[in-house]
This record gives sequence, C-alpha cells and structure tokens, in this order.
Amino acid sequence: MARKKKIIEQIEVLDFAAEGKCIAKHEGQVIFITTPNIAPGDLVKLQINRKRKNFSEAIVLERLQDSPDRIEPFCSHFGICGGCKWQHIPYDMQLKQKEQQVRDQLLRLGKLEIGEFHSILPSEKTQFYRNKLEFTFSNSRWFTREEINDNNDFDKDALGFHVPKRFDKVLPIDTCYLQEDPSNAIRRFFDTYARQSGEPFYDHVKHEGFFRNIMIRTASTGDTMVVVQFAKDDIGLIERCLGDFIKAFPDITSVNYFINQKRNDSYQDLEPHNYSGQPYIEEEMEGLRFRIGVKSFYQTNSDQAFELYKKTREFAEISSEDVVYDLYTGTGTIANFVAKKAKRVVGVEYVEDAIKDAKINSEVNGIDNTSFYAGNMRDILNDEFIAREGAPDVIITDPPRAGMDKEVVDMLLKIRAKRIVYVSCNAATQARDLQILSEIYEITDVQPVDMFPHTHHVENIAKLVLKA
Repeated sequence: MARKKKIIEQIEVLDFAAEGKCIAKHEGQVIFITTPNIAPGDLVKLQINRKRKNFSEAIVLERLQDSPDRIEPFCSHFGICGGCKWQHIPYDMQLKQKEQQVRDQLLRLGKLEIGEFHSILPSEKTQFYRNKLEFTFSNSRWFTREEINDNNDFDKDALGFHVPKRFDKVLPIDTCYLQEDPSNAIRRFFDTYARQSGEPFYDHVKHEGFFRNIMIRTASTGDTMVVVQFAKDDIGLIERCLGDFIKAFPDITSVNYFINQKRNDSYQDLEPHNYSGQPYIEEEMEGLRFRIGVKSFYQTNSDQAFELYKKTREFAEISSEDVVYDLYTGTGTIANFVAKKAKRVVGVEYVEDAIKDAKINSEVNGIDNTSFYAGNMRDILNDEFIAREGAPDVIITDPPRAGMDKEVVDMLLKIRAKRIVYVSCNAATQARDLQILSEIYEITDVQPVDMFPHTHHVENIAKLVLKA
C-alpha cells in the first residue's frame, strides 16, 4: 500500500530558491516548492512529495492568501504557457532574486573570494525584448479546465507554445508580449492560413502532417526573418503558402523554409531553403553590422546583449598589443565587437556554420585582425594551436550552460593569460570552473546582467586577473 503523503495545511512561503523554485520551512527542515507561480509571502497548503534527510520537495494544493508583493500578470496565458513565469513578481524583486542567485552560487556554495560584486544590470525593456521566437503547430491543443467545462465542440488544432512537460500539447497563443510586431501578426496569418488550407497541423505522436513550426527573428535594423518547417516535401503547397504570406507581408526581409521529416523539430542538421529575400538579416551594434543566418546564434535580447558586450570589453582591458582568444565565439559577435581594441582576435566555436557567419561578419565590417576556427574546444585548444596562433594576453570565454570541459579549464591554467573574462548563463557551472581557475587567478569583479525579464535566468560576467 502506498504511503499517505503528508499535508501541511498552512505555511508561509519564505523566499525564492534556485531555478525559480520557492522555499518554506517546517519543523526545522527546508521545503522546496516546485509548483510554479508562487511568491514569497503567499500562504499555501502543501503536499510533501519527496522527503530527504536535509530537505523535502512539495507541491501547492491551494493558495490560501496572496503575498502583498504579488502583482497582476499582464498576459492572459500566464500560468499555462511555459514562459514569463515571474510576471506575478515586481521587476525590482526579480532583479534582487537574480543577483542573490549569483551571490549564492559563487560565494555561499562556490566559496569563492571576489573583489567587487556589482549590482545587477536591469533590462530597459521588460516586454517585447526578444528578437527570436518559435511557434509550434499541433493537432493536439491544450485545453484549460474552463474550456473543457464550457465547451463540448473542441477545435484540436493549435499554433503556439508547448505546454511544460508535454511534448505533444500546444497552447494556442493570442498575444505574446515577448517579441515586437510584426511577430503576433505573422503567427496569426499562418494560423488562419493553415486552417483554411485544409492541410493538417503536425501530429507529434504519429509524426505526420504538413505545418510543423515557425521561427520569427527581428532586428533593431528593421529586418525580419521568417522560417517555416514543413513536414511534407510538396513544393507546390509550400510555394502557395509562402507566396500568399509574402503578398500579406511584402516588407519581410527574409523568408526561408525547411522540410523536416525527422521525429524532432531541430534544424541544425537540415538544409535551409531561401524562398524570398536574403538568407539572413542584419543586426547593428556600435556601428558594426552582424549577419544572422537561419541557423545562427545571436543573443535573444539585442539591447541587453549590447550592455553585456560593453561590460565584457571593459573587464577585458584590451590594449593594441594584446592577442585575444574568444572561446565559444558563436558567430563572432564578441570577437568582432572587441577587435578594434586588439592586435589580433582568435575565435573558436564547435558549430561550423557559426564560424562561417563569424568570418562573414568580419568581412562585411572591414575587420582584418580576426581568425576563426571550428571544432571541439578541448581538441582545438592545444599546445600546437597556441604555438601557431600566439599565446593570448586576454581570454574571453562564453560557454554553454554546462560550462567548460575540464580539459579546457586545465588548458587555461597552462596558458596563464593575464586576464580572463568569463561570461556565463549558469552561475552554478561558472562557479565550478572558477574554483579551479582561482588556483592562479583572482576574481576581481562580478557583474550579473538580466537578459530575460520575468524568468529566473540570469547572465553573469566574471573578471579574472592572474595572481602576481
């Protein structure tokens, strides 16, 4: 017989925890609350689902009384859609929590010594700040409890976002507050067109259908890119769809498509087809133009990326005689952004298409002191590479969430560059790497940056200086 789960009839939520969770305390033990949309100060009824020696995990059965700090969410999809989970939290509280999250990872858990911990840089825009969104077609839409109770005639097709933890269920979106116009209008066009065409929305269980996915990219230059994934290789249907789209939106800069007949929506291994316009859009930053292709990575908050890069460049203190390595360079945005300060910049990235874009970005901006290489970082960054390219005076590293491989960290210890600027989207893995690097480096400055308002995600920049 299953053990009856413990119920706590009333308890106050005390604070936030990592990854957007909240915490309470009961009988001297910390309880991590995994239910979303909870705020410090809420009075809740809890069910303990997991109990460990030093902590428990619980879900909220009922919110008994709202926190005085709660605010009204601005989006009608809040609480169901998987994005913008902190809309019910005032922005100043979000910033405070993100800064505390970085402090906890680096100081309390990482036990690192830090010179100056700077206040978090807020995002000027807290709505319509993203330059990229992806929407999914599904023939199995998510219905709210109210919809189920109010209506027996269900339209099962949907174009929107996947519901958290349900790969097959998609929530139809009315208005999304993440991306500026014409994003919402484009999504509505394809939703209407797909329904009127008679071609099926994608079935994520049977892996069949026609309309599969839309990606919309916008830029501060006014450029807009639309990329559609079709699951059927029918050029007639595809050209009819995209032709009608261009008639409705003649100012779209770049229209592209993939034919995706795989069992997932990833497109990095697929060949893009350019239907109209250039196969890229351009972003502008401090007079530099950056080409963003269909597969290119670019920071999704353009305005805040500029602030991030400026602070990175400031921490790097690059002189005209310095050789700079930009590790995990992506499309070379940081490398090209700092190039005018340096003697040479060497960028390394494992995605070959990104390196092609990085080289193009140098070329279109007339930058001739950069070199870019594609391959696995731990394989490329070796003694032979250093001898050929020259030992770096400054290293900028911006790895993925998993952080740097230990072989890469060990190589940085061996190189002994005079400064390292470590940009991270995960303070936990950053703290792990900094612990190793602190053997020969001082961490003189830490700067959190909010790139994603209304989420728990936070970027962080750490400046390391070689010990005397």
